[in-house]
Amino acid sequence: MTADAPRGTLFLVPAPLDFGCEQEAPLTDVLPEATLRHAAGLTHWVCENAKSCRAYLKRVDAHTPLAAPLQQQQITELPHAVHKKGDHAGRFDARPLLAPLMQGQDMGLMSEAGMPAVADPGSSVVRAAHDAGLRVVPLVGPVSLLLALAASGLNGQNFAFVGYLPQEAGERLQRIHQLQALVLKHGQTQLFIETPYRNAALWQALLQHLQPAVRLALASGLTLAQAQVQCKPVHAWRQLPAFAPARLPTVFAIGA
Repeated sequence: MTADAPRGTLFLVPAPLDFGCEQEAPLTDVLPEATLRHAAGLTHWVCENAKSCRAYLKRVDAHTPLAAPLQQQQITELPHAVHKKGDHAGRFDARPLLAPLMQGQDMGLMSEAGMPAVADPGSSVVRAAHDAGLRVVPLVGPVSLLLALAASGLNGQNFAFVGYLPQEAGERLQRIHQLQALVLKHGQTQLFIETPYRNAALWQALLQHLQPAVRLALASGLTLAQAQVQCKPVHAWRQLPAFAPARLPTVFAIGA
């Protein structure tokens, strides 16, 4: 390839937030027409999971015909270790995944839900594209963290996303106290997530250990018909009948 040969563009393709849910949101309710057209026109992908990538492309195809049949889509999964440990720390070399871009093919980066590389793997691919001087274009679509923050009424001028809290009870308690201290000292909203089947355990830990005046928000099933967003002081939550978040993708937040 000559030095001035055209190179492809890396498109960050958002996915609906209904991954793993019984009901799906209509694509046109959550993704703009332009995003669907871009997704339909791509034939090379890097993704979190090839099966869910194909399922999403099948939904896209029902709205906007794909440039190539599903069987001919070139789909590469990020390694399993990246899913478990993340790739934001720069330890995974994603340069080999960019070969189609270097050969002039546009590529899509996709996670299972929401915006790739935000609360999901993929940042290594974006970083490698920048280092190679390639064009990176984020497409418009739902981002659960920002939807939850906006709907919570908590501080949207100073906030942090801290990923998953520890599963072990003692470590989780220590982390809750650390995040609460940031809220009380700096007024900084703290956003975090959990695997849906552990939502109830995290919720009970938050109610038990947060100070009564701290505000606690949850945003479950965003963009779905059964979505709910609630934010109350912890003392108000404690006065309500027994409540546990549904087994749906949920963003939790604490703030002042």
